[in-house]
Amino acid sequence: MESSSVAAAPPRVAELARATVEYVRRAIGLELTYDSDTLPLLDHYLRSVPAEQPATVELVATTSGAYFGEVVRRLLGGRWDTSSDDVTEWRMVLPTGVHFSPAGFAAAAIVRADLDDLDTTIDAPPRMRPFVEQTLARMSDVTEDDYYSLCGRLDTLEHVHEVLVAVAAKMMGKERGEEPGDGVTGEDEPEPDGQGDDREDDDGGDGDAGPAPLN
Repeated sequence: MESSSVAAAPPRVAELARATVEYVRRAIGLELTYDSDTLPLLDHYLRSVPAEQPATVELVATTSGAYFGEVVRRLLGGRWDTSSDDVTEWRMVLPTGVHFSPAGFAAAAIVRADLDDLDTTIDAPPRMRPFVEQTLARMSDVTEDDYYSLCGRLDTLEHVHEVLVAVAAKMMGKERGEEPGDGVTGEDEPEPDGQGDDREDDDGGDGDAGPAPLN
């Protein structure tokens, strides 16, 4: 998805993201360009942040999270949920309903661990949550550094997003009475036990569902 086709970020998000671009430029002399190609530069920068300084971690996680959320939004689409007064609780909501805390991901990339006070999970509306759980379970094991890196998180989000796009297309096909295989292969689509066609629809766009422990 081209960045030119994506609506502007909320002003505060844009401001924080620009701060990250400046921090990285000053630290390593290279420019972040809001794409996956330069995301390794941000991971390199985050590895230099002192993990034993909570105030520094929170500050850098806030700005870097805004930047990472913008990379994801420009690549996959979606919207910011900035309804919380706490910047670390802002979320990125993808078109499939998958949502996550960019600041939480950035903080985890700094300390290379999950945190008790920040959300580092991938969540989804209840109807899609079983598909997310099984998709994550099927993914190959990676090293700890890759798992917590923002590059690794982006790879995971892309894969989960692609699977849920296929799931949504299949659900829509069933509602129209189409036969399996009519435009959706389903080869990589998980089939959670007990997932029936008569389950109550959930609103996948508001990101209001509480986080589930999905890593």
